[in-house]
Amino acid sequence: MYSLLKKMINRKQQAPTPFIEKSSKEDITLKKQCITDKLNKTVDIFSHIYSVGKNNDVIFRKFHVQALKKDAALLFINTITDTDHIEEYILKSIQQYSGTSQKVEDIVTTPGIKKVQVIEDVIIEINKGNAALFIDGESVAYILSVSNFQGRGIEKAENEVVVKGPKEAFNEKANTNISLIRKKIKTESLVVESVTVSKRSKNEVYILYLKDIVNEELLSDVKERLCMSDVDSIQNLSMLEQRIEDSTKSLFPTILYTERPDRASSFLEDGYIVLLMDNSPASLVLPATFWSFFHTSEDHYLRFLYGNFTRALRLLAMFITLLISALYIAITNYHAEMLPPDLLLAISSTREIVAFPAVVEVFLMEFAFELIKEAGLRVPSPIGPTIGIVGALILGQAAVQANLVSPIVVIVVALGGLTSFAIGDLALNFAVRLSRFFLIISASLFGLYGLTAMFSIGLFYLVSLRSFGVPYLAPMTPKYTSGKDTLFRRLIFHEMFRPGYLKPQDMKKAGEVSDGKKQG
Repeated sequence: MYSLLKKMINRKQQAPTPFIEKSSKEDITLKKQCITDKLNKTVDIFSHIYSVGKNNDVIFRKFHVQALKKDAALLFINTITDTDHIEEYILKSIQQYSGTSQKVEDIVTTPGIKKVQVIEDVIIEINKGNAALFIDGESVAYILSVSNFQGRGIEKAENEVVVKGPKEAFNEKANTNISLIRKKIKTESLVVESVTVSKRSKNEVYILYLKDIVNEELLSDVKERLCMSDVDSIQNLSMLEQRIEDSTKSLFPTILYTERPDRASSFLEDGYIVLLMDNSPASLVLPATFWSFFHTSEDHYLRFLYGNFTRALRLLAMFITLLISALYIAITNYHAEMLPPDLLLAISSTREIVAFPAVVEVFLMEFAFELIKEAGLRVPSPIGPTIGIVGALILGQAAVQANLVSPIVVIVVALGGLTSFAIGDLALNFAVRLSRFFLIISASLFGLYGLTAMFSIGLFYLVSLRSFGVPYLAPMTPKYTSGKDTLFRRLIFHEMFRPGYLKPQDMKKAGEVSDGKKQG
């Protein structure tokens, strides 16, 4: 025992000292310096920063510029740049130039070129996929636009599917997404600003707005929140959304996430602000009200009656998925006299042999339905729908035969689950599904009185929410001048005003149309 203890002590004494992270103050100080006019020293500095020799995709190419009679070096990362463009429009044009100009801008034929003096600014541009050209005797770097990040092409929207209307969807490249919006809004008023929102990864967020419509106070608020993000990395809009929203613990979403360029463009034209970011196949629209999540882009593509019919179905589906399970528990436990005698007898006969009370039955089936829905999303797509349908049938039938639940509960829960699919927005869908459990608990404790009280509390909660200072249920409450597009849309001729709660610079977006013109 003594010898074992001695060995343990010796081993502990001989253990290597823990690694202590060294400060990077020297590198930080180096990046703040300006570029020197000595090419060899500049090459050494950037070779050290980018670990040239270890980094396989970092290329430092030295050559002689005959027109300038000076040596030069070109630095780029070949995995995120267009190497064909570099070869054709930069290197070849430099070597073949026969003019008398001594300006680099005249020698290099690439479309975009600018001068940068600080080392840190050069690094940022290189990390964006651009190339840096250094000339011996000049204390500047020429930044050449040759970025070429790889990504998938423009495809159909997967979550916001429409039958009638555009089929294009955003992808993971911000430049492509901006072009999709500019294709729909051909005006010089469309402004695209960029803000860096992370210290280490230098992730950029693009702020899109119409300068002659947007509310300047709202725009300042958005920029201020973006600049307050003190973090090393924000990789996509989903993470950014959680950092800038008003209430991070809110049950209901307060920023709209959409993957459709046509929908983002329509919000821009109403005075909203849209955020785009690389690595995110979608956009953020802010501020957002409850009606923003309830509406779909197809509502206005369909004719007046058809669009309102789909909205009525969606509204009915929302109430069914929220209330049907809670109503069943409240009525069967506390208010059985509300049911017709024949229906009451039918329900009682099916529940005679069930061992659990109604609330336990409903919770079991609700939990099973949520598990099946989640499993259907996570498994490979070819077998996902099959697992969902077969799993539901097998589990439901087995549960009834095992006398764990009654057939009426299976019908109630299945109806509530199916109607939840009519809510197209993913965030609102989650909010409704979670709210359903609060209503079930209140109905199991106090019947219809508890259900009514919990529903009223939910309405009070919605009224208290704000998105960038905008009331969540506006323009229904509080009332603002608007296009009256809340529960049901109006005729397109009558939608003449932008949302008043945004306080846009220009409220009117359409003129009145005479009756004769409408009829014609």
